[in-house]
Amino acid sequence: MALPHIDDEQLRTWTREQKDRFWLEKVFRGDMPQLTARAAITGFLLGGVLSATNLYIGAKTGWSLGVGVTSVILAYAMFRVFGRLGIARDFTILENNAVQSVATAAGYMTAPLISSLTAFMVMNNRLLPRFQIFCWCVVTSILGVLVAFPMKRRFVNDEQQPFPEGRACAVVLDSLYPDAPQGGERAPEAPYREAADPYARWLGELKARALFGAAGVAAFIEFLKLESYQVLLQHRLFGLAEARVWHLPEKLFGWYYDLAARHHWWIPKILGTDLRQLAISPTLDLTMIGAGGLSGKRTANSLLVGAVLNYGILAPWMIRLGEIQPRAGGGYGRAQLLNTWCLWWGVAIMVTGSLAGLFAKPEVLLSAFRGLTGKKRTEADPVAHIELPLKVSYVGVPVVAAVAVFLNWYWFGINPWFGLLAVPMIIVLTMIAANATGLTSTTPTGSLSKITQFTFGALDRSNPATNLITAGMTAEVASNASNLLMDIKPGYMLGAKPRQQAWGHVLGIISGGIAATVLFFPLFLPHYNQALPLGPQLMTEKFPLPGVEIWRGVAQLIASGGASLKTSALVAMLIAAVAGAVMEVLRVKSRGRFPLSPVAIGLGVVIPVDSTLMMWLGAWLFDTLHKRYAEAPKESLGRGLWVESSEPIAAGIVAGAALTGIGDQLISVFILGR
Repeated sequence: MALPHIDDEQLRTWTREQKDRFWLEKVFRGDMPQLTARAAITGFLLGGVLSATNLYIGAKTGWSLGVGVTSVILAYAMFRVFGRLGIARDFTILENNAVQSVATAAGYMTAPLISSLTAFMVMNNRLLPRFQIFCWCVVTSILGVLVAFPMKRRFVNDEQQPFPEGRACAVVLDSLYPDAPQGGERAPEAPYREAADPYARWLGELKARALFGAAGVAAFIEFLKLESYQVLLQHRLFGLAEARVWHLPEKLFGWYYDLAARHHWWIPKILGTDLRQLAISPTLDLTMIGAGGLSGKRTANSLLVGAVLNYGILAPWMIRLGEIQPRAGGGYGRAQLLNTWCLWWGVAIMVTGSLAGLFAKPEVLLSAFRGLTGKKRTEADPVAHIELPLKVSYVGVPVVAAVAVFLNWYWFGINPWFGLLAVPMIIVLTMIAANATGLTSTTPTGSLSKITQFTFGALDRSNPATNLITAGMTAEVASNASNLLMDIKPGYMLGAKPRQQAWGHVLGIISGGIAATVLFFPLFLPHYNQALPLGPQLMTEKFPLPGVEIWRGVAQLIASGGASLKTSALVAMLIAAVAGAVMEVLRVKSRGRFPLSPVAIGLGVVIPVDSTLMMWLGAWLFDTLHKRYAEAPKESLGRGLWVESSEPIAAGIVAGAALTGIGDQLISVFILGR
């Protein structure tokens, strides 16, 4: 059913008060249940699960995946089943939207643990206690919520910026609940009715089944592949000798290398270097196949270009020239290639590409500050009774910012004056990030955090925490503020109470903070040894933490002033920086038609090659199936699955494989004692 909205002429000519009155009369759904106890609990639990999957994915790729649509479909499917079993009433459309708000906030709470905070721990060889990690993440995230709400009335109510991902979530919810009472009907307790639109109901249920089916298949394949499950099943339960335990091979060409070693067969090399020494060893990884389906071909192609350039051309070339030396004991491997030479050009193309993308759109920067000095309002505020009062932000921002400055001084040794100076800069950058998110659904936390990192790195080169932690605050505040506004958008379109969405977001912050902090240690440090360096224990072949590698690399570059880099690496950085800026400007000027992303090319340097290959395979597979069924009849199963439900299928693959992988690690640590 079409959602009520004003037209373009009204958007341009109406005052904000007129727009608010239209929304209140035509869209607002009154007292329809929203952030109920069951919605809060469901969102809290789903948020913890999705936070865990994002932590797992982030440790492999360096980024987080959106979880809004996934949480919507999961909650819809759960309570449809409960309703049919007579256990509970079906969710209202606004209860499901509240679940989305909680779960989305939780899903993004993993960011510091795959970037700035862990980079600080690695650089200082110091493991932070759990309560410090949790408190810092929660404080900076709540600061983002408080910063966001003064912007909400402008970006969402007045300018009604698109927030494309949030709009898509609203459309999905509307399609799942086509029989929901509309704004003005005031039927909050309306019982569940069969859909007036059978196709919409069929499609909604198909998406739910597709998500769960994909998750189940992915989980089963991972179960067969992962060793701890099979040791527990075959050795512990069935008594098979551990040496004879079978599991699906993870390395796709491991069998060939085993035979080649025995029979002296040919080993593939590039410029005389064994592919395995170049960290090229394709691995069956379903999480990356699903992630590729979500990221799309442009990103996956760019990742592949970065990987081929680095590991197929530059790294073997630099090895032959002697610019990259083998590690102690011989051999190379991914960590040695990155730390010795390759990381720097990858960081350069990412940083300049992201900054160029930001500054190539001056209208985005300027529009972020438009209206700050507007005329004093003379009309009454028709939605004051349901909006979060602005005084909460005006009082809360200084208080929470002061707490953050204190924690940064007490735990990280950051000069309080630097901490105080960082706060207004973070707020300004957050305004830019929120505006960019509203227009494009892309939050430029990478580029904005690098502005803070380089600024405070220049002010204090002696303490890496000064640039890492202040930049980490920028990323967290900007990310949470932007994602809160993204969550508010579907609520605004569906007629929800924004005050309750704010509380839901805070609840999600707590849920995600708990899940991410608790899982961080058994996942990444199951056998932590204080006597050994922290970096090699954290950043392993299974969990390379590429985001941490990038943040640490920039901090090291700032600390050394570039003195530690070889001339060839500096030349490569210069070329990459120019190429990154040019490509991003071309992308912006061509309105996204330029086929490559410099940020993704740089990420292809840092992400393991096997992950890149699986992501490319996933993107290619989903794109091929989408094109194959794009012209199929609307009601056909093929179109329903591969055109309408491709995102739920990809999200299901990620969730099923990631949760099974997390379970394998927990079994290994807590049951098998490995």
